Amino acid sequence: MRRLGLAATLAASLLASAAAPGCSDPPLFGPPTESVCPTTSTLTYDNFGKPFVETYCTDCHSSQLTGAARMGAPSFHDFDTLFGIKAVSDHIDETAASGPASTNSSMPPRSPRPSIEDRRLLGEWIACGMP
Repeated sequence: MRRLGLAATLAASLLASAAAPGCSDPPLFGPPTESVCPTTSTLTYDNFGKPFVETYCTDCHSSQLTGAARMGAPSFHDFDTLFGIKAVSDHIDETAASGPASTNSSMPPRSPRPSIEDRRLLGEWIACGMP
């Protein structure tokens, strides 16, 4: 009987943490956007990438956050540095970017959320190698 009580307590704890404010189900990974880098692109980390992730991502995806403060963001998915973004750029493309092959919008899971145009620019910036 004691075992059942412990199992029920653990299950309740997991359900409560999953329903905590700001948390969501794991992101849905869509197909790659197959964005291409236009020769006229002027997007850089400073003029696009950094402002984008600061607006939409780093409240959960930051190396400065631990435990519950990450609101479910996986470890090592930290977007407060260009290195961190480049390390998982395929995941970013498959959850937040838009391009010719798909529009992926499972991230971020709450407001503010980027417009389709911002998602398209994200796909372009990734396709250009995130300069």
